[in-house]
Amino acid sequence: MLTANDEKQVNEKGVSREQIRVQLDNFERGFPFLKIVDAATPARGIVVLSEQEAADAQQVAENYKGNVCKFVPASGAASRMFKDLFEAFAVLQQGGELEEGSPAKKFIDRAASFPFFDSTGILKLTLFAKGLNYGETPKGLIEFHKYEHENRTPFEEHLVEGALYARQCDGSVKMVVTVSPEHMDDFKKLFLAVKEKYQERYHCRYQIEFTTQLPSTDIIAVDEQNRPFRKENGELLFRPGGHGALLQNLNAIDSDVIIIKNIDNVVKESLIDDTVRWKKILTGRAVLLQESTAMFMKELEEYSGVADIPGSRIEEIKAFLDTEFCIRIPQLDKEQTVGLLKEKLNRPVRVCGMVKNEGEPGGGPFIIENADGTTSLQILESAQIDLSNAVSAAAVKRSTHFNPVDLVCAIRDYKGNKYDLMKYSDPSTGFISSKSYEGRKLKAQELPGLWNGAMSDWNTQFIEVPLITFNPVKTVLDLLRKEHLADS
Repeated sequence: MLTANDEKQVNEKGVSREQIRVQLDNFERGFPFLKIVDAATPARGIVVLSEQEAADAQQVAENYKGNVCKFVPASGAASRMFKDLFEAFAVLQQGGELEEGSPAKKFIDRAASFPFFDSTGILKLTLFAKGLNYGETPKGLIEFHKYEHENRTPFEEHLVEGALYARQCDGSVKMVVTVSPEHMDDFKKLFLAVKEKYQERYHCRYQIEFTTQLPSTDIIAVDEQNRPFRKENGELLFRPGGHGALLQNLNAIDSDVIIIKNIDNVVKESLIDDTVRWKKILTGRAVLLQESTAMFMKELEEYSGVADIPGSRIEEIKAFLDTEFCIRIPQLDKEQTVGLLKEKLNRPVRVCGMVKNEGEPGGGPFIIENADGTTSLQILESAQIDLSNAVSAAAVKRSTHFNPVDLVCAIRDYKGNKYDLMKYSDPSTGFISSKSYEGRKLKAQELPGLWNGAMSDWNTQFIEVPLITFNPVKTVLDLLRKEHLADS
């Protein structure tokens, strides 16, 4: 099926023939729906911490001596953020008028509220040919917030956050930021321009690494008959594998704890206290859970044989897994039970903040049944849910929370070795969607999402966090929310 030219193209991307075969098989078979047991809610599946529990976890984080890294999946061009404005511009070019109350009309009426439209910006747009070009600029480099003496981009707000909750004992703040190759130089340029200012202001030392999504994680596209999609020149079309491709970037981080948060989820510094507090709480919980799983693993390993392990201790470990991670172990003989307990204990830990669902988009927290008969907590996107299944549909209706991409990961095993995160992904949880290329329909495939199937085999705890910790900017008008305008 692959020509000599195809082979050359595939080799240049670093994609193997086996990867191509698997991808084409996935298009043919599709991906199975997950078996949902129920929605994760405060009744079961989402932990609502008491004030004392929250304070204890925060204290653990503040006293933590391990290595911490902040991981920021940064976006490509922010064209979707300005989608309504692009459409309005096309209307105006054709002699039309803006509708009252339309996003573009609101944008124009409130133009002075946006930090990138200060007097200097307006004069620049008026006097010079080159404007802001924000439609082709990544979100991380767009001025989101206006302060008395400066404007800040989301990237800069993440520098501030890192200093406030990810600073290590030696004063360093380690961050890994994924960017598109075409924007790499712009991110580096901005960092060099503001580095000293923020280091002096927050008494820290930044260690920033910019990484890119590997070309080898791109996925071949197919036509509607599941044949490789070809461009007009005959070349194969590959598409990015989605944020699940960043699992390799995450796996390359040599750290004890990794804090994950999206580039556009930031807030003005005057409202940052809750964000900082809850990030520390999630970090503390991740550390405590990792310590508990390590303790149980060491204990089980110390017994000379399964027969020596007290049944009461086995039940205690089963109760721990059920209470903390919603992992229920099926009825098995003692040897099988102990083997399964070791398998479940010896895995990376992630603690995920969950906010009450008030209409924002985001993956939902669910309890699912695994192939081995156990249960687990998973973050599912709508494409992974079979709404024609009565149990799944009912679970969706009972769902109360969603995932704002607010994760803390503990990635060392009970011996202190870093887990190979690639081994804890479920390859059967990818996505297939309909797209187009130059007017021609195609089918695209995405890898298991980074916080979805890519972390399927992790030990997961969901914790309710306040809505103030979630302030995404999906459209430019989101910048008019109080969380982004406070004290402007």
